[in-house]
Amino acid sequence: MLKMFLPNEHVKDIYEITPEKLKARGIKGVITDLDNTLVEWDRPNATPKLIEWLSTLEKENIKVTIVSNNSRERVESFSTPLKIQYIFRARKPLQAAFHRALKVMNLNKDDVCVIGDQLLTDVFGGNRGGFHTILVVPVASTDGFWTRFNRFLERRILNWFKKKGMLTWEEQKN
Repeated sequence: MLKMFLPNEHVKDIYEITPEKLKARGIKGVITDLDNTLVEWDRPNATPKLIEWLSTLEKENIKVTIVSNNSRERVESFSTPLKIQYIFRARKPLQAAFHRALKVMNLNKDDVCVIGDQLLTDVFGGNRGGFHTILVVPVASTDGFWTRFNRFLERRILNWFKKKGMLTWEEQKN
């Protein structure tokens, strides 16, 4: 059961995820979390570096849909200026939002990866749906109450993976 929390990949940040690497895996679409994955949870807009990264994906015809558990106001105000499809109040790790994202992108799950900063929502939800999952180190060291609780559980799960020799990256996420 705990293996459902083990991501297929772990990267320092989204900028390590290049169109070339995605295409080599046959990825044509990305479902990504917003807060602490793309930007800090309290940053209202995309950074220039993020806009450039999203532009490189678009140029390579890789579709992006933001799937967030956050409110409509937060997700819409971030996504609309970028002209990116989004799903708010996704209730991850439940599967409905992941399936909606597939429909929005008109792709099947074998063509899509899930990127996020949390094991309990992004990775678990993505793995349950049969997606390739990529865990990123959170971009901010602060979190809201529920995310802090999730991080406590995540550390325990990661320590278990480490004891079992299942981690394939050198540093654990905090």
